[in-house]
Amino acid sequence: MFYKNIYIRLFLLIVIIILLHKYAPTPLKYPKTNMNNNISDNYHGKEVKDEYRWLEDETSVQTDAWIQKQNAFTDRYIRKIPFRKKIQKRLKELWNYPTMSMPFIKNDKIYFYKNNGLQNQSILYAKTNIEDSDSSAKVIIDPNKLSKDGTVALSGIYFSNDNKYLGYSISKSGSDWREFFIKDLSSGKNLNDHLQSIKFSGMSWVDDGFYYNAFPQPKDGRELSEINHSSKVFFHKLGTSQDADRLVFSDSKNPKINNYPSTTKDGGFLIIYRTKGTYGNKLLVKDLRNEGSDFVSIINDFNSEIDIIDNLDGKLLAITDRNAPRKKVVLIDLKNPEENNWDTIIPQNDNILTSVNIINNKLVAHYMVDVLSSWIIHDLKGELIQKVELPGPGISYGFGGSKEQSVSWYIFESLVHPPTVFMYDFDKFKSNLYYDSKAKFDKDRFIMKQEFYFSKDGTKVPIFIAHEKDLVLDGLSPTLLYGYGGFNISEKPYFNKTIPVILENGGVYAIACIRGGGEYGQDWHSQGMLEKKQNVFDDFIAASEFLITQGFTSPDRLAIRGGSNGGTLIGAVLNQKPHLFRVAFPEVGVMDMLRYEKFTIGWAWAVEFGSVENKNSFVNLLSYSPLHNIKKKSYPSVLIYTADHDDRVVPAHSYKYAAKLQSNQMNDVDPILIRIGTKTGHGAGKSTETKIREYAEKWAFMFYEMGIKY
Repeated sequence: MFYKNIYIRLFLLIVIIILLHKYAPTPLKYPKTNMNNNISDNYHGKEVKDEYRWLEDETSVQTDAWIQKQNAFTDRYIRKIPFRKKIQKRLKELWNYPTMSMPFIKNDKIYFYKNNGLQNQSILYAKTNIEDSDSSAKVIIDPNKLSKDGTVALSGIYFSNDNKYLGYSISKSGSDWREFFIKDLSSGKNLNDHLQSIKFSGMSWVDDGFYYNAFPQPKDGRELSEINHSSKVFFHKLGTSQDADRLVFSDSKNPKINNYPSTTKDGGFLIIYRTKGTYGNKLLVKDLRNEGSDFVSIINDFNSEIDIIDNLDGKLLAITDRNAPRKKVVLIDLKNPEENNWDTIIPQNDNILTSVNIINNKLVAHYMVDVLSSWIIHDLKGELIQKVELPGPGISYGFGGSKEQSVSWYIFESLVHPPTVFMYDFDKFKSNLYYDSKAKFDKDRFIMKQEFYFSKDGTKVPIFIAHEKDLVLDGLSPTLLYGYGGFNISEKPYFNKTIPVILENGGVYAIACIRGGGEYGQDWHSQGMLEKKQNVFDDFIAASEFLITQGFTSPDRLAIRGGSNGGTLIGAVLNQKPHLFRVAFPEVGVMDMLRYEKFTIGWAWAVEFGSVENKNSFVNLLSYSPLHNIKKKSYPSVLIYTADHDDRVVPAHSYKYAAKLQSNQMNDVDPILIRIGTKTGHGAGKSTETKIREYAEKWAFMFYEMGIKY
């Protein structure tokens, strides 16, 4: 009888395992990836092998063949998920509703973007009066006409100071490289002006042209990987060719200092922000009203950030974290630009100041209060006037405009509140609903709450969690945890139209606001930089453990996701705690921390990560580098995402990572897959159809690997 019970239990266990994957999984046979053990680098006396270096050559036949085989392997695996098409259908329903952006005023026109729901890109319209119907608005730019497949995108618009011209930039296949065009708004026709090979730059207008930043043109075939440095500032005069553009500023002795131009709204001042990386900037200002004037140095080090808001009666209003990690607003007189002469208009307080605009001759300041939005209106001397009443706890952005406007617009949203547009009347200090969301999502079924947990070193970290109101905390909910943790970027609880697929299936979605971001100012950022990067991983691991101990989920039902720097995060925690997760999505990640500086703009991230040229930094980078810490052990199911036109984080990071992870996976049940997007970039360049298909693939993979039927 005893043995009979054992056999029954074993049989039931086998049945359960079979049901979890629908059928007994066959061992995975990955496409073969050649290894070359003879390639290595010497870092400060330590030899480090790079067996998959050949995958860095994006133009080789061998790399292309590897991509094709990996995508085909992923296709075969994903196709066997029986409910993928059902998820794709639901996503299309969630996507298919009309949306409208915040309007903004230029000259005598009100501009806004609209999308019917499934268009690849939103169309820019203009109308004459606020009361006019949207149907009477005129199309200004329809970017859907730029390409049939949606891979050519409108990437920026820039109005001339007199609003006669609209400069706009386009991007092809999601690349960071841009082309500039100029539209005459009276005739609706493009001028002959056409600028090419622009990167990380907008158009900063003055009377008869604009300033922009450009990098040297890479060698043929190396446009997507060659290192970008030696940036220069040029001036383009309307009606002339790009070859005739005047060089305004360069620094050949310091090729790894980038120079980004800007102008005040009246075109009176030229500002050049000089950066060595992703944090900290020098500041130069030139008075364009006085011919022959020289650049004045306002900040001459890279220890802080400063951003000019506008020209205020001949003085420059700026927002800065200099000696104020939570930021303050100051007024700078160029006649006495030294820091001790700055006039503090809005001092630093307990909350995080993120932006300030001048509207209706008032300062509209946005704060983060434990990440959530708060708007405070001040007069031009910084005195408090009014707090903007928002619909509830959530995220808000907007309040763009000019000194003369009496109205402006903002958007409010949260994880369970689709974006809603409000118009604000500065005469009455009152918000009015302007455009309600048409999202096909029953927000009353769900709840978003903010919790706090403690990381490994005792640091208190916020986390946002969304789920159905009547969710039972039994540890069985399929849960997706998202994180980033770097570059002073704050992770906020924005609405994501793909997440209802998870929530409607009894799932949980969570965002951890971990260190390295800007959620609590520069102090929070610095605690996740350089040698303190491990704090980022500890915070995310602690968030995962919090969701488990609080009964939301279990290791068998927990998925994690992050992109770019967040892809690094996912790769690192997978190596450190593989058994804590069931599914992982490392997307467009920086995975080779020893070679990231050798491609495109990667060298600029050394401010955040550190450089292998420094021995201490090298030791730290090697300690968590996702590629170099893969070991022979059992990993959970992983679906890696990258793209062949990603020229910010080159796809070789993910290629090498996928190859090594497949080689070291110690179980032949949990797959290591990679999806390489074609004609797409660092999250950009995708048609709506492609986005829907990819998200269906992700959520289907997540449910399938958890043994959940959608």
